[in-house]
Amino acid sequence: QVQLVESGGGLVQPGGSLRLSCAASGSFYSINTMGWYRQAPGKQRELVATITRGGVTNYVDSVKGRFTISRDNAKNTVYLQMNSLKPEHTAVYYCKADILLTGIRGMDYWGTGTLVTVSS
Repeated sequence: QVQLVESGGGLVQPGGSLRLSCAASGSFYSINTMGWYRQAPGKQRELVATITRGGVTNYVDSVKGRFTISRDNAKNTVYLQMNSLKPEHTAVYYCKADILLTGIRGMDYWGTGTLVTVSS
């Protein structure tokens, strides 16, 4: 009964900015850590950033100072603000959330992805 839907992807020029959103819907007790992953052409999916429900963030070293993850717990939504984008950031970006259905044990849920293309 849980669904994650990403939005905000698209085409952006090098040096530009983009903000991704991921909204969770359905029936659940709460959402713990949420995060963003990406899969570039020819590569495996990798972690980009995570944020706990209390707002503690972690980033892969390559995006520190460039990307910012945030969340709005009232809206069950996580965001990824991406600045100073480069062509190598081109990838399908996926949202993941650790969601508690019963309030005791959480399970991972994934969105279907949104494509970010950085090109002139």
